[in-house]
Amino acid sequence: MPLTAWAEGETSPALIPAGTAFAPEDLIFYANPESRSLEQALAEADLVVSCPHSGSAAPEEVARHLVPEYTRRLQFDYTDLSTAPIVRRWAQIDPRVIYVENPHPRLVRDPNRAKPEDVKATLREAFERVRAAGPLQRVDLSGVDAIRPVTFSFYPLLREPTTQAEWEALLGDFEAAGALGVDVYEKTRRTLLRRWFQTHQGLGTRTPLTTLSFHDTMNTTTRPDGAVVVERAEKDRLPNVVSLSNRGDAEGNPRPDAAPFDGVTMQPERLRNLAGAFREAFGAGFGAAPNDISLNQPYLGSQEIIEARDTVGIGRRTREAGPLIDAVQAEFLREFLMGEAAVEALHSPGATWPSTDEDRVDAIARSCQAAWDGYRATLAG
Repeated sequence: MPLTAWAEGETSPALIPAGTAFAPEDLIFYANPESRSLEQALAEADLVVSCPHSGSAAPEEVARHLVPEYTRRLQFDYTDLSTAPIVRRWAQIDPRVIYVENPHPRLVRDPNRAKPEDVKATLREAFERVRAAGPLQRVDLSGVDAIRPVTFSFYPLLREPTTQAEWEALLGDFEAAGALGVDVYEKTRRTLLRRWFQTHQGLGTRTPLTTLSFHDTMNTTTRPDGAVVVERAEKDRLPNVVSLSNRGDAEGNPRPDAAPFDGVTMQPERLRNLAGAFREAFGAGFGAAPNDISLNQPYLGSQEIIEARDTVGIGRRTREAGPLIDAVQAEFLREFLMGEAAVEALHSPGATWPSTDEDRVDAIARSCQAAWDGYRATLAG
């Protein structure tokens, strides 16, 4: 399935036609599918990558609930749009990678958050917190942000229902839309990880395998006029290339203040080796400095690696019982992924989004491949 295409000058939100249903085969990508089956790819893969925020266009089912001021730039800024083409390219050139893509944007529901037991109650609470904070004011939506009524710039996203009928319509539309895309993504990813684990268990694999949750974030947020220039607080800023997270500290070790059972998702020494491989690969490919790659700063990693740690023995499985699977989150600096020209365009007021630099996509994908090749060498040693 092709990536969302858009005219560079378009200002209105991009939409997926109503009723568009995604199947697992639409969401899974790997090298040479014309000559390799998925079963063969699973047997040869040592890395499964997922992009929970890669979707950009919104399902038409939820469009009527968006605020009328919502522009293409505000829409795409609220996604990790840059991740999908990079990881698709990486999976295309590296036969040891399988990629699972979420076709929906996080506005439908964020799969990197725990799914609420009561969506209506959590969404009501989120609207109440936003209302209490006031227009465009920073608000803490921790615990109720699986579906957000505002973007990360605290710009309005959804119109708040005022009647019971409007609440039922909103929730019904979001549930119907989710069943066509994000729900399929979650089920596909979980099923694929189980099949991958079982395949390597049958093969007697002993070398650790990895599942990677791939993201991007800008170090600036958006003004109401569309200019993405509001600097984040220092504690929230990413390094110049990527932060790799395993729910640990800045060295990848378990946090002394971690809650019970909130252990690391990747063995610390392996995470440090992975970071070293990224430093070497992105230093060679882009002149990155060692401190352009960090660990667990500013993010520890969220639902996808937590879920991976806590299911089918991932992160804890002994060699006697089967392969060990680590889980790690990569949060790339979006400015790095997009390149200077695109970032310059986003620093100016506007409602459009710059086109993708295909050469940069290829170069970053090849650096990711080189980084993982370097990491694989540490496992073989």
